[in-house]
Formats: sequence, C-alpha cells, structure tokens
Amino acid sequence: MSDTRTSLDIEEYPDWEVQKNRILTLEEWQDKWVTHKIGFHQEQGHQLLKKHLDTFLKGESGLRVFFPLCGKAVEMKWFADRGHSVVGVEISELGIREFFMEQNLSYSEEPIAEIPGTKVFKSSSGNISLYCCSIFDLPRVNIGKFDRIWDRGSLVAINPGDRKRYADVMLSLLREKFQYFLAVLSYDPTKHAGKGKVPSKLCAPQRRRRSIQKVSGGRR
Repeated sequence: MSDTRTSLDIEEYPDWEVQKNRILTLEEWQDKWVTHKIGFHQEQGHQLLKKHLDTFLKGESGLRVFFPLCGKAVEMKWFADRGHSVVGVEISELGIREFFMEQNLSYSEEPIAEIPGTKVFKSSSGNISLYCCSIFDLPRVNIGKFDRIWDRGSLVAINPGDRKRYADVMLSLLREKFQYFLAVLSYDPTKHAGKGKVPSKLCAPQRRRRSIQKVSGGRR
C-alpha cells in the first residue's frame, strides 16, 4: 500500500467552507436513537448494494465484512446469511439491540477489555459481532483485517474535521485484495444551514471523490 493512501487530502473547496466546522457529538448521535430520529436507517436495506451485491462479493465465500457506523443495518444479515463474517461498530447500544431484536437473532454481550465501559454484542451463530464504541477507539481492539467494507453513509456522517482520521482507520482494516463499497451523496449545504438541519449524510462533492480515491487507491 503506497504512502499516498494514508490520509485524506486537506485541499479545500468553496462549499467545504460552509460545512467544515460541523460537529455532532457522540451524545447527540445517541440521542437520535433514543428519540427515534433515524431517518438514515433503511428498513429494506440499500437498493444499490442489493443490485450490486453479487459483483461486490465476486463469488467468494467466507469473507470478513466490516460495517462502520452500522446502526441496525439489515444488510448485515444479508452477508451473514450468505456465510460471511460480519463485524460492525456503532456508538448506540440501543441501535445494536434493535438490530438483533428486529432480525430475530439471539446474542450475547461482553465487555471490551481494551476499551473500558464498552461492550461487544455477538450473535449466537458467531458470525456477527457488533462493537458498541466510538470508531476512533476501535484500533485499540485487535479485530483483524477485512475483505470487504460496506460504507453506507458512514464517511459522510463523520464530522468533516475527523474524516482524515476516519480514512486512516479504514485503511488500517483493509486486506491487500479488498473491495470497498462506498455510498455517499452530495448536497448544497447553503440550502440546509443550521445545526438542527444537518443530516447524517453530508459531503462536499469534490472532497467525496478524493476520499474515495484515497481509501481505494484510486480504483473505481
């Protein structure tokens, strides 16, 4: 892996100035789950992933798949049902518990020794493990490398000032022959001003493209 893939570019663009100081705390994210303000959750799963799932998997079996900021994404069960091993990270314990409940999966929970005060939730089948902690604490836990990453809205949900750190965490988790499926959107931040109106999906188009290229090594 070349040195150019270790972080995001810090080049800035006019529309980036509007949003670069946005900060949403972990407590505010947790409150979204408590108050059920989770419009970002897709009950039927992401149609783009469904459409390209076979291409994404390339017919391989026994893959390790990582879900950053997983919430209660139904797609995790898609991969598990196909025999793959799923690992996710989510700050909301409520979101994780809702995933297991809504998917009718029994599970166990245990403390994460490396991160005091946090837990990991594991399906009884053993192929789904969800870490309840900040994604930036995750490198303290040896969770290994991954063949696939499904990043649906995670990169764009990260506070803009933290995206360089986020990219570095993602890069540290990738195996050599990886596939990284990144779903993002672009929107005009000048038309959605105000902290209360900032959605979980927020990404300037130019920086988005550079983020994708840095994580994927320029591959499309």
